[in-house]
Amino acid sequence: MLGVIGGSGLYDIEGVKVIEEVEVKTPWGEPSDRYIITEIHNKKVIFLPRHGKGHKFPPHLINFRANLWGFRKLGVSKILSISAVGGINPLLKAGDFIISNQFIDFTKSRPQTFYEGIYSKYDEEDKKDDLVNQYLKDKRVVHIDVSYPFCPYMQSVLKKSFEDLGFSYKDNATYVATEGPRLETSAEIKAMASLGADIVGMTLVPEIVLARELAMHFVSVSIVTNLAAGISGDRLTSDEVIEMMHQKNEDIKKVILKFVENLDANFNCSCEEVLEGAAI
Repeated sequence: MLGVIGGSGLYDIEGVKVIEEVEVKTPWGEPSDRYIITEIHNKKVIFLPRHGKGHKFPPHLINFRANLWGFRKLGVSKILSISAVGGINPLLKAGDFIISNQFIDFTKSRPQTFYEGIYSKYDEEDKKDDLVNQYLKDKRVVHIDVSYPFCPYMQSVLKKSFEDLGFSYKDNATYVATEGPRLETSAEIKAMASLGADIVGMTLVPEIVLARELAMHFVSVSIVTNLAAGISGDRLTSDEVIEMMHQKNEDIKKVILKFVENLDANFNCSCEEVLEGAAI
């Protein structure tokens, strides 16, 4: 089953049947909001507003562990992440769709693992017989491989979906994740550019890391809402971010519909094997 993480109202699409909204409790606290269970192209798809409805949570206070565990409890094994970013690569412009291939983590204070050794929590309601529960029950320390963090199959489906729609996109991007909620200095952006970053945002990490710890398939599509600090020379505002996301909202919904339509049940990837041999 597919889970979609993004802004509020992404599920409000013509032809999408909303089945119900459900609350999920987790050992790591409450998720950002209720999960919206829908049906698209005869497939069940579950949506979650990352910041909560009304944008209640700043990026550094999102309960990423609860969000991802809630998806797991509902049977989700695949995640489509949608987010707004700033453009660092000078070839990018506001409105561009970006498919990330790598990330650089500049976050500072966010819990990034479920596997905390002797401090690990365990969900008694989760009856899955897999390595996730085995490692949590045994209080194992786990080091997952993130050499190639995104699901290659889902990336190929996402590219095909853009091409089917006739939408342009840029791929093989490197996303640098910052702590927020403040925006970056021009010196920070200059340093990130020298490291090979193409875009900057505040939500990909630890979202993707935690999804991978649960052996989920994960793909990210970002929308460049503005150029990052010091590139355009203009003062950055939240207004321009909101405005650009509003402009791209209908296109984002079309991408979701096409992605769900193109998503096959047979995955040719190794994402689900990431926990094998990862525990100490």
